[in-house]
Amino acid sequence: MLAAVFEGNGKLSLKERPKPVLQNDIDVLIKVSAVGICGTDLHILQVPAAHPAAIGAILGHEFTGEIVEVGEQVFDFKVGDTVIVDPHPGCGVCRQCKMGRPDRCERLYSSNFPGQPQTIGIFFDGAMTSYVIVSTHSLYKISKEVPSYIAALAEPLACVVNAVAKVKVQPGDNVVILGAGPIGLLFTCMFKASGASKIIVSETSEHRRKIASECGATIVVNPNNEDLRNVVKKETNGGADIVVEAVGPLLNECINLVRAGGEIIQFGHNELVRPEIQVAEIVRKEVTIHGAYIGKFSFDKTARIMESGILPLDKLVSHRLPLSRIHEGIELLRKGKGIKVIIYPENN
Repeated sequence: MLAAVFEGNGKLSLKERPKPVLQNDIDVLIKVSAVGICGTDLHILQVPAAHPAAIGAILGHEFTGEIVEVGEQVFDFKVGDTVIVDPHPGCGVCRQCKMGRPDRCERLYSSNFPGQPQTIGIFFDGAMTSYVIVSTHSLYKISKEVPSYIAALAEPLACVVNAVAKVKVQPGDNVVILGAGPIGLLFTCMFKASGASKIIVSETSEHRRKIASECGATIVVNPNNEDLRNVVKKETNGGADIVVEAVGPLLNECINLVRAGGEIIQFGHNELVRPEIQVAEIVRKEVTIHGAYIGKFSFDKTARIMESGILPLDKLVSHRLPLSRIHEGIELLRKGKGIKVIIYPENN
């Protein structure tokens, strides 16, 4: 089967790999239907890398597919089920997992536990290919009625669902979102569905600003041409209730834009970013800052959201390409010409 393999130092190669064979009784074999190119994949392929990954691993952690084979101890899933996948569920038995923090799973980040669960598509083989083996504790059923290019958005949407739950947005709240990439647009969709009164999205790309409006933004701002702080001050009577950082280095801007007593979600993730922090302003405003990482405990809800059709998720998918054109998809994203690129496997 054709596979996109990370070879280190920014190199992704298309290679033939053998179809995987089940090794454990609790695993299933999934025929990949669709897989998204994630911002994390772009970070992995930067030089120097802005996110770690295992050399030799098949990339692809945002995906959906159909179960074609199950292990002998698999009872909750059957051949033919359509599933979405939590690519980093944790091992379930270490101290961090038992404390409800699978995102900090000791085995997920340790080389001392060979063969133990680690992030699918980053530290071991993922879905930028035709077939992938996944443990059942990573799986969630989803209706076959959800198109595969939409179901492939489950992982980033689950991350946003987890993040939004931290602030408990109320109808009438004013929200500012910095960045209208896929994550910023998912936040826009979620806050709109939650009843936010004003959603101000800041984005330099004209195309992405247009999509933000279609996803529910009430005001879109190009920070290169407009004074974002003045816009937010005017539209929110002094500051936003909630500000989302969906880029990486803009935490200080969030601190300036949020009202006293307001909340910030720092979601943008870049291992190379080291912003200076306005500690005095945080203290004076009594601001709450939430770090948000993966979609822990959010995938079941994410499946229900997708099945409901309440979010305009089709607006996010700018391109759908075969695996043989994955480098074209990566370049579209690097040049800002794409939003979410969905890849379909070949020779399966």
